[in-house]
Amino acid sequence: MVDRDISFAVIGGGNGGKGIAAYLANMGHKVNLYNRTFDKIRKIKELGFIEIEGTISGRGYMDRVTDKIEEAINDVDIIMIATTANAHKYIAREIAPYVTDKQYIVLNPGRTGGALEMLKIIKSINSFRCPCIVEAQTLLFACRAIGEDKINILKKKNHVKVAAMPAIRTKEFINKIHHIIPEFVDGGSVLDTSFNNIGAILHPIPTILNCGRIEDTKGDFLHYIEGITPSVGKIIGEADNERIRIAEMLGVRPMPLIEWLGYTYDAYGTTVCDALHMVTAYMGIKAPGTLDTRYISEDVPQSLVPIADMGQYLGVETPVINSIIHLSSIIHSVDYARTGRKISDMGLDGLTLDGIRSFVSYGEIFESEGEVV
Repeated sequence: MVDRDISFAVIGGGNGGKGIAAYLANMGHKVNLYNRTFDKIRKIKELGFIEIEGTISGRGYMDRVTDKIEEAINDVDIIMIATTANAHKYIAREIAPYVTDKQYIVLNPGRTGGALEMLKIIKSINSFRCPCIVEAQTLLFACRAIGEDKINILKKKNHVKVAAMPAIRTKEFINKIHHIIPEFVDGGSVLDTSFNNIGAILHPIPTILNCGRIEDTKGDFLHYIEGITPSVGKIIGEADNERIRIAEMLGVRPMPLIEWLGYTYDAYGTTVCDALHMVTAYMGIKAPGTLDTRYISEDVPQSLVPIADMGQYLGVETPVINSIIHLSSIIHSVDYARTGRKISDMGLDGLTLDGIRSFVSYGEIFESEGEVV
C-alpha cells in the first residue's frame, strides 16, 4: 500500500519533470511542480493536471504549480530535480536558503558529479543545513512530452541505481521511497552513479558522429537504430572503455554499456550496435532535429568533461572522449573543456584517492599517508 503522506516537489517542467510529477501524482501523492519559466507550465496550472499516456495512462493532479521555488519546496519531504544538468548550479543556489535537514534532494539524473557539486554550493550558502542529496544514474523513464500538458511514458526502466551523499545515507533514502519507486536500487556511492553515467556515452557520441545526417535530414531517422552502425558502435565502445578505466581507478565497479542495456532494458547483443538495436524503447526515438541539442550542450559539459577532468587528475588518458569534447566545442563555438564541470566544482581537488573515497562514503575526509593524486 502506497504511503500517500510522502509529498514531493518536482523541479523542472520538461519531459522528465512532467513525467515524474504526473507519475507520482497519479499514485495519489501531493506534488508541487516548479519551472523557472511559468509560460511552460501555464496550461498545467490552468487544467490542474498532467495527462499520461503510453505504458502508463491516467492523470496526475498537481497540488501546486508555480515559478516560485520557495513555494514549491516548502514543507515537502522529497525534492525531485529533473532539470538539465547545466541548470544544477542555478537550482542549488535557489534552493539553498530554504532546504531543511529533513528533506531529500534527488537529482534525476545527476550526470557526472552532480550531487557533489550541489552539496558544495548549498554548504557554501547555507552551511548549517545538511539535506540528504541523492543522485540517480539515469532518469526513471524513457518519455516524451506531447504538448504542454501531456506526457508519453515510453517505458519505465527495470532498475535505476541511486546513491546518497554521503553513501551511508543511501539505504535510508531507499527505505523511504522503495514502496513508491521500487526501481530505485542501491548504487553504492555517488562515484558509482557518476562514473556509471551511461548518458555521457550514449547521448553526445552518436549525435556528433551523425552530425551531417542530422543537419541534412533535420533528425528524420531513428537515433539509436539507424544512427548506430557497427563503426559508430565501435567508437562508442572505446569511449566507454575510457570511462571504465577511470571508474576502476576510483574503486567503482563499472557497468559496461552493453551490460547496462541488458540490465536496464532486457536488450542483449554481442556488440554495442547489436544490443542498442534490441532496445524496444529506442525504436520510436528519432534523432535531434538540430545540433542545438541538450545531447551536446548538457551531456558534454556536465558528463564528458568531468569524466575527462577526473581522468587527467588520475593520469588516465581519454583520447576518444577528448575528441568528442573538442568536436562539440567546434560545432557550438563554446570551449566546453574550460566551461564544463570540473573536479574542483565537486570539491574533490587536492584529495588523494583515499580522501575522495572517504568523503563520498562518510562525508568526511580521512587521508592516508602519501601524496595527492
